[in-house]
Amino acid sequence: MASSKQDGQAAASRKSEFRSQKPKPQSRDESELLTVPDGWKEPAFSKEDNPRGLLEESSFATLFPKYREAYLKECWPLHVNATLDLIEGSMTVCTTKKTFDPYIIIRARDLIKLLARSVSFEQAVRILQDDVACDIIKIGSLVRNKERFVKRRQRLIGPKGSTLKALELLTNCYIMVQGNTVSAIGPFSGLKEVRKVVLDTMKNIHPIYNIKTLMIKRELAKDSELRSQSWERFLPQFKHKNVNKRKEPKKKTVKKEYTPFPPPQRESQIDKELATGEYFLKASQKRRQKMEAIKAKQAEALSRRQEERNKAFIPPKEKPVVKPKEASTETKIDVAAIKEKVKKAKSKKLGALTAEEVKLKMEADEKKKKKKK
Repeated sequence: MASSKQDGQAAASRKSEFRSQKPKPQSRDESELLTVPDGWKEPAFSKEDNPRGLLEESSFATLFPKYREAYLKECWPLHVNATLDLIEGSMTVCTTKKTFDPYIIIRARDLIKLLARSVSFEQAVRILQDDVACDIIKIGSLVRNKERFVKRRQRLIGPKGSTLKALELLTNCYIMVQGNTVSAIGPFSGLKEVRKVVLDTMKNIHPIYNIKTLMIKRELAKDSELRSQSWERFLPQFKHKNVNKRKEPKKKTVKKEYTPFPPPQRESQIDKELATGEYFLKASQKRRQKMEAIKAKQAEALSRRQEERNKAFIPPKEKPVVKPKEASTETKIDVAAIKEKVKKAKSKKLGALTAEEVKLKMEADEKKKKKKK
């Protein structure tokens, strides 16, 4: 018993010595552990990492629209093992015995999805790279009204594709808007921003606001001191200007003032007859009163009808005859004087001198003759 106790004590002392010999982890700041160093890249997956390959065959299939058939025929010999079924309109990718990267089948699946969403083969093949990812954003169900959906989708593209081009430059992503989906290819950080901008645009937030924010973030990222700080003070905060006003009802019901007392009791038919004295009349007298009331109503209606008929025989009011005003002596035109002027103008040749001009010319010629003599 004593020997077993001594053995246990010796084993415990060895454990404590071993723990003391272990190197203690260096104390580091959380910010250093969370930040990725500049220029760091994940090492590429090579055949040496998985020399034996894959045990089972994996495959993925996706459908494509009819209008993509001609383009897929042209660029079909892909870099992966794939089959194109034009009858069913589907593409299928699968692994082979030579496949060593287990994740390449997922990337091949994304490749055929992008090809089905009208992305060109030159851009879609980039998804096979390790540092490139893709995101297919479905926007068809975000807006119910078709016209509003088309306007917001066009707003995302911008005039001559300028908005989409600016978004591509800021996020380092390739963006393709087709039908009810938006396909994006690029780094993970860029895809996150693209998704946010697309969803905000469909929620009626103009993409220019998000583009301004991305431009400011891009400039702030260049400063090494501001990387670990919050950027909220630098980012613009846009407010909604157009407030949705509540539609007022056509008929407004005015609420009555609250009173603790109940409303007065309505008079019954008997009470009304007692007030007028009809209650004490005989049945024959009541009948006579009713007949008199009916006859009075009939006479009133007859007179009203007669007035309407007589309206057709009433002559309309004639407008008073306006006498024409006599022409004033000042505005009268002398016709004889105008005729004489016209005759003189006809007899006169084009460019000929007037009578006064001829007399003056003759006098000037006589004066010249006298001077010469």
